[in-house]
Amino acid sequence: MIKLVAIRECLNLKCILILCIMLFLKIESSEEVGITIIESAVAKGAVCLDGSPPAYQLDKGFGDGVNNWLVHIQGGGWCHTIDDCVYRKTMDNGLGSSKLMPELYFSGILSNRQDQNPNFYNWNRVYMRYCDGSSFTGDLEEVDPANNLYFRGARVFNAIVEELMSLGMKNAQNALLSGCSAGGLAAILNCDKFRGFFPSSTRVKCVPDAGYFAHVKDLSGEYRFEQYYDKVVTLHGSAKNLASGCTSNMKPGLCFYPQYAMPYIKTPIFIVNSAYDTMQVSYIFASYEADPKGEFTKCKNDLNECSATQLKRLEDFRSEFLGAISVVANSSTKGMFVNTCFTHCETDQTIWFEKPTSKLGNKTMAEGVGDWFYDKNEFQQIDGEHVDPHYC
Repeated sequence: MIKLVAIRECLNLKCILILCIMLFLKIESSEEVGITIIESAVAKGAVCLDGSPPAYQLDKGFGDGVNNWLVHIQGGGWCHTIDDCVYRKTMDNGLGSSKLMPELYFSGILSNRQDQNPNFYNWNRVYMRYCDGSSFTGDLEEVDPANNLYFRGARVFNAIVEELMSLGMKNAQNALLSGCSAGGLAAILNCDKFRGFFPSSTRVKCVPDAGYFAHVKDLSGEYRFEQYYDKVVTLHGSAKNLASGCTSNMKPGLCFYPQYAMPYIKTPIFIVNSAYDTMQVSYIFASYEADPKGEFTKCKNDLNECSATQLKRLEDFRSEFLGAISVVANSSTKGMFVNTCFTHCETDQTIWFEKPTSKLGNKTMAEGVGDWFYDKNEFQQIDGEHVDPHYC
């Protein structure tokens, strides 16, 4: 079980990045896989925030999974101002520089254990490392000599996928793009692009986890987080890499939200998310700016501290989230597993494969995703039994 640690001061939303790092450190590990740096990508301008080359971790498939590929995108928030991105590229978690990347463990959907990952355990499993701060959507040619920042996330995505294609992914029978948090959002926004790398004979689908960030009102009744996404999209030059059908109808910042981008995504996609996602509760719904007196702080950090009134406000948030995700239910090619676990990122936790309290339709998350991926049946499940948020 993952609980939030209180981060009272949320200036410039740096705490979003800190929270994501804490979550990654708490995930139960499975196996260690070495990092591969793509030095040749630098010549293409495909570089991290600090100009260093992109990177990934690959655990090769075996048995009947050797021609199947799963690419999982690392999460870790975004950066929305020059100062924020300068800070990000110097952090020792590597979210802005491959020079500083620690190795990440493979677990959950990336595990090589059949009991934990029954459908994908023997596939070629890739951890796409995140080092651009825009969910792999940015692409600006200019580099400011004063700060030496590169906004090239879209090129980094292309460079890593092209490298994997040269290693055999071009011959894949099945390919799956997944990701957690900001990586889950990247899996949504880049889903059709990923599909475009493969021939029509390849089954290609996307499974974003905790990446369905909803455009909903916060505690004060405002859309404060909208301004944050506006700044991310503007700073990184992301508009050109968002769904054109969306950006032609509304401002690009809104097209960073899945509920507005999803209607334009043609590739089959399966949403894994909690209706009480802790990151969204803490930094969209009950952010410091929306709750300056901290009246919701104890509640969002520990459900046992919530009053009846606060639980009702959380239920209202759930209702708004379900309204935002309703576009998924309108398509037979789209699936979803939406529970009420008070957590963030579930495909790399034990919730993925064994928690009986998080089953929907009498299936674990791993089983539901697997049945949908292999076209055994449609799967669109929302937890209607547990309306209140709970720890899984």
